[in-house]
Amino acid sequence: MDKDLVADTVAAERLGTTLRRAGYSEDAIQGLLGEDAYSSERGDTPAEERRLPETPLATLVRLLFLQLPVSAEEAEAALGRDGVDALEVTGLAQVGDRIAPRARILPIGTVLLASDGFSRDGDDPADYVATYTPTARVLDSLTPRPRVDRAVDVGTGSGIHALLAAQHARHVIATDVNPRAIAYTELNAALNGLRNIECRQGSLFDPVAGERFDLITCNAPYVVSPERRWVYRDSEFSEDEVSERVILAAAEHLTEGGYAAMLVSWLAFDENNPDERVLAWAEASGCESWILSTMNSDPLTHAAEWNSHLVGEALGEALDEWSQYFDSLGVQLVSEGAVVLHKRPDGAHAARVDELDEDELDDAGDQILRAFESRARLTELGSDNELLEARVGVASSLRLDRELEPSGGRAVDVDGKVELTEGTKHAVDASADVQEVVASLDSRMRLNEVIDSTADRLGLLDDEVGTLREESLDVIGELLELGALRFRGD
Repeated sequence: MDKDLVADTVAAERLGTTLRRAGYSEDAIQGLLGEDAYSSERGDTPAEERRLPETPLATLVRLLFLQLPVSAEEAEAALGRDGVDALEVTGLAQVGDRIAPRARILPIGTVLLASDGFSRDGDDPADYVATYTPTARVLDSLTPRPRVDRAVDVGTGSGIHALLAAQHARHVIATDVNPRAIAYTELNAALNGLRNIECRQGSLFDPVAGERFDLITCNAPYVVSPERRWVYRDSEFSEDEVSERVILAAAEHLTEGGYAAMLVSWLAFDENNPDERVLAWAEASGCESWILSTMNSDPLTHAAEWNSHLVGEALGEALDEWSQYFDSLGVQLVSEGAVVLHKRPDGAHAARVDELDEDELDDAGDQILRAFESRARLTELGSDNELLEARVGVASSLRLDRELEPSGGRAVDVDGKVELTEGTKHAVDASADVQEVVASLDSRMRLNEVIDSTADRLGLLDDEVGTLREESLDVIGELLELGALRFRGD
């Protein structure tokens, strides 16, 4: 991993144009290497290379995706002389008789992303800049994306979240304490022909002190550990202080109506109250918040997860060091996840906590916008009677799930759920009768009319109608707060 990275934006923009013309895209890579191509690691490259044909596009995949050297002749056939020169000028490759990559360039959707590429685990330098990692994907998926004036990406790393924000924000500022991350972000902005990204070096929100933004993203080094080894993982703060600082600072820097999406970690000193600290931070922020917990583990499991690059004696020593650190603090649980804030103009705020399976997560940005919109409307309504008078419609793909068991020759409902099949893919417990109400939602009808119509169709007695109304209100309220349903105009 070479240090000679040069933020030559002219050369980078020329390279980006060349790669797009050559058809270097996510679909093309998966077409050549399979759907799991982006899950491959350095050790997989010998097998992956043997899947590739001898074509100019395959040459680009070898060089920039698998990070393998190619001949100068092959590189020029794929990129042209200007493209090869751009690799050399930017420091992204060493050019001679062989072209040796110093970085990876990954297509992520419509974005081209250069970074330090395959991790060397414990041998990565302190200023290593990671690519589009699983955590980056989580933050990407949970970021609301309305059209906004100003956005900031804090702890930008390779700049991926700044690049994504630049597609729907007039102006984006990217901050990072790591000079190498700033250089990559400047290169990546040019690689994608984006001129609305401004980079500022400094810690967290320091480079934007006193400024306000409509959208904030942050994938700061939130991992709680006793180490200060890697800039991308370990912060300068103790315990989970960096996460507290990020949440409170984000709230201070939001405009009215603005959104912030952040990845954070929090400690628990009582295993029966695992979210006490993050809930306190959310309350202190003064913003409406959605806390999405992706991992909740004991300290030893947490230590093993973040030291999986080690083996043998080195792993044992790291586990001992981390365990002693958490024991000295009295920590019982370590949680990781996302916090999404919305600064409501009326100042009202509350916190919601849900578990999130990051492996099941799809793009949830629109869902999150609907969720906060519905929470504000529910606050305005204030009572069940007013909700019954509202018009509600389905806003997300849903699955109605029923579990039946035999009883006396008949099928009996024992379990039921309404599941989101996209976005966060949460599920809400719901009886078969309530599922009928959900399936009958019609934004032209008031909710009480939908419930009464469903009760008539099911032939329910008066007391059963009351139960259906009560249970339906609970489920409809949950689905509104999850962004699966949406209020319609009166």
